[in-house]
Amino acid sequence: KIRDRQLASPSASTTLQALVTSELSTKKHSAAEGLLWLTRGLDFTAQALRHNTTNGTDELSSSFRAAYERTLKPHHSFVVKPIFSAAMSATPYRKDFYAKLSPDEERRKAQMEEWLAALEKRVTVLNAFLGSPRAKW
Repeated sequence: KIRDRQLASPSASTTLQALVTSELSTKKHSAAEGLLWLTRGLDFTAQALRHNTTNGTDELSSSFRAAYERTLKPHHSFVVKPIFSAAMSATPYRKDFYAKLSPDEERRKAQMEEWLAALEKRVTVLNAFLGSPRAKW
């Protein structure tokens, strides 16, 4: 939805905020809804990984379940909730996940922190925009 809007109106889509504002001026909101769900998904990922990196012994499944409760679950239907619950059981083990990212623990921690901080900043910016009058449909 977001990509379709960006391709349809590239000059009015230099940022996600501009894209949504432009779309809303046409009385449509499919890309705005897409951005809302994209932001929720990014927030879910950010919260899960932040919790997991901060709590060095928690398994990914625990961190992702907790993040799901706070971010996506309130917006999911009764049909989707059990599917997500099952998916949380399919997350890899912590040791396997982090070993695949990098065998160098110190380097991995530094890069993960940098990446997470950037993701959290973007989620904060997008949530502020989505909460503003400019993003209402």
